[in-house]
Amino acid sequence: MSDVDSMHQELLKQISDDYQKTEGFPTYDILRALAFGLLKIQEYAEEVDRKQDVDNLTGTDLERFISQRKGVSRKKATYATAVLTVKTGSGTITKGDLFSTSGGVRFAADSTVEVAEGGSFNVTAVAPGANGNVAGNTITEMPVTIAGISAVYNAEGSKDGYDAEDDDSLRERYYTALREPATSGNVYHYRQWALEVSGVGGAQVFPLWNGDNTVQVVIIDSDGLVPSADLVKEVQTYIDPDSSGKGTGQAPIGAYCTVTAATALSIAVSATLTIRANTTLEVVKGLVESGLKAYLKSIAFKSKTISVGKIGDIILNTDGVEDYDALTINGATTKITVPDKYVGVLGEVTLSEE
Repeated sequence: MSDVDSMHQELLKQISDDYQKTEGFPTYDILRALAFGLLKIQEYAEEVDRKQDVDNLTGTDLERFISQRKGVSRKKATYATAVLTVKTGSGTITKGDLFSTSGGVRFAADSTVEVAEGGSFNVTAVAPGANGNVAGNTITEMPVTIAGISAVYNAEGSKDGYDAEDDDSLRERYYTALREPATSGNVYHYRQWALEVSGVGGAQVFPLWNGDNTVQVVIIDSDGLVPSADLVKEVQTYIDPDSSGKGTGQAPIGAYCTVTAATALSIAVSATLTIRANTTLEVVKGLVESGLKAYLKSIAFKSKTISVGKIGDIILNTDGVEDYDALTINGATTKITVPDKYVGVLGEVTLSEE
């Protein structure tokens, strides 16, 4: 029963035919009103039942379900940081002074400092998330004039801006907590602690890596790439500050934990393509690179191999590609094995047109 009419008819069937049940009679009208109420109760019961399955939940409903059952919380977005250099002029940078890219991504000064030409100062993105990660030499504008300073720039790109954890990732951590019970500083516990830090996308744990009572935790960031030194330090501080083993972090007393970044395994891809007439090799190459990056991110710290076949499928299913030939990965035609503590990172992509 999914509508008022079917609910009403079912109720009428339960009444003896000795009673008049046609429209306009009390039995008909009373049961019609009851059908509306029962339908609302049924819909509510179905919704409650649906929400008992974590796979049906999203947003705050998902957060509440997981937090109540396993104490796992959604990782929050983080703010990108950058270092700006004074290109022309000198003066005082006041905490909160604004700088931006031409596209409107804004950064604020972290502190009040005196800077001369060539001097540097730290800034943090005004809004959290990955949009704060911008390329070098792009933070060049000053929305509000700063006395004595005419021009600034960022020699290197900003970093460590991560979006809030999405529903799929949060749900996956919940399932991991169920499958891999973390307790008393076991291997699962170290992995769980690493993954609790915003920006961490995966972790490998190596017990006794440097003798008794030592643990190594190797991490990647949430983009499936080698993490920054700042992110590594943040995880180190969270688990075992300064690898002291004093129990001032999450790790128990006497456990010396060392957090390190994964090592990049460059993945070079080469192929000859047959492309459609309505596109160009340059456009196709950009799409192929995006697809390959997404694939490498999806398997980072999850698969020990990088598949030639899957890379071929990505190329073949790229918009504008008719066919491909002579596909190699790192110069070979066989799958690539990813050693422990390494993560596959897209290197040079060489595509030619038949």
